[in-house]
Amino acid sequence: MFISCEETKRLIADKQAQLVDVRTPEEFISSQLPGALNIPLHEIDRVAAQKLDKNRPVIVFCRSGQRSYMAQQILMAQSFPEVHNMGPYMAWYQCPDI
Repeated sequence: MFISCEETKRLIADKQAQLVDVRTPEEFISSQLPGALNIPLHEIDRVAAQKLDKNRPVIVFCRSGQRSYMAQQILMAQSFPEVHNMGPYMAWYQCPDI
């Protein structure tokens, strides 16, 4: 289940949520969302603890929502308490900035 664009932007504004792009570096370079950190899915289990703050919500996304779903499961298994899946990065553009 994906969270809405509005909820994504609200979490970033109100709770300083971390926006994580789990696509490849090449995909990330071609289309970046503002403030997003690129941690490719194949690296997330190894580097999440060093790059992400467990005290802030994490919002993951990718191209279609499949890789971000897997990343969400990995982060939850690593005891990140609040992990949301925005799904496809294009969802970002479906609502105005908050």
